Amino acid sequence: MNPLKAIAQDPIYKPIPLKPGTTITDRLTEKDIPTGQGGFARDYVLQLKEGSQLAIDLTSDNFDAIVSLIAGDGSTVAENDDGPDGSTNALLFTRITKTGTYYIRVRAFGEVAGGNYKLKVTLLKPVAGEK
Repeated sequence: MNPLKAIAQDPIYKPIPLKPGTTITDRLTEKDIPTGQGGFARDYVLQLKEGSQLAIDLTSDNFDAIVSLIAGDGSTVAENDDGPDGSTNALLFTRITKTGTYYIRVRAFGEVAGGNYKLKVTLLKPVAGEK
């Protein structure tokens, strides 16, 4: 009798690599990650160092934008729904307390499937030796 071999599958989850100082114009669609609330999300991955101060600006004319910063262990570091200007755009400021891999999740509030958006990630206070 031949034992069955386990064959690893290609990972389905493939967040998009991102570097601070980048502005991305993109689109949420039904091909992105289902949120379980009728909408969809897209993840970006980046490496951050302890002490970095980060601004994440998410704008969209198509949906109520929510942005989350997620640590490598899956815990939510910070999240923002509506920006300080009273709009449905999201603006998040945070300081990184531990060097590592982080994920930025872009999603639409509620049951809106998605649409066009702009994501800008800025290091406000780079750690010594970084630009």
